[in-house]
Amino acid sequence: MTELNGAYWNQHFADNHTPWDLGQASPAICGYLSQLTDKHTRILIPGCGNAHEAGWMLEHGFTDITLVDISAILVKKLQDAYAPLPVRPTVVCSDFFQSSGQFDLIIEQTFFCALDPALRKQYVAHVSGLLKPGGKIAGLLFNRDFPQAGPPFGGSIQEYRQLFSSHLRILTMEPCYNSVQPRAGTECFFIAQKQ
Repeated sequence: MTELNGAYWNQHFADNHTPWDLGQASPAICGYLSQLTDKHTRILIPGCGNAHEAGWMLEHGFTDITLVDISAILVKKLQDAYAPLPVRPTVVCSDFFQSSGQFDLIIEQTFFCALDPALRKQYVAHVSGLLKPGGKIAGLLFNRDFPQAGPPFGGSIQEYRQLFSSHLRILTMEPCYNSVQPRAGTECFFIAQKQ
């Protein structure tokens, strides 16, 4: 299998080959974020890609956003794009598994599905370590399998429940009712909390 490292993702962004990119913030994630009243919530988006959700958050008054991606090309693009703004996210070029800090909320949007499935247990453990007590991870996971070799890598609600409950309390994990049309019927929305 291809090594899913910085060089791999750099090539995708250099070629502008990002078929996973919705071109907009996810309606399901924006719907969730719109319910949050504390605009100073400390938020992390790992494997952020073009970070459309971060743009939405800034437009809606959120002030403490950290974006992490392993692609140096992408990170430079985001840093340049946000530089003129009075309030801007912190954009870090890093392997997620080297990330540190404490966050109130982690947003999952097409990062989990881009990881080699062998890393999923490590992902959940690291998410738990990055969350403050009472902190949450919320977002979308593919509730389907893919015929081709990944990424993206799919899975099922049943397997995600078992995986995430090893470190977190699952508050919601159900088929997503407001996915973007191309993904309708193939995603689950979830919220899990650190105790």
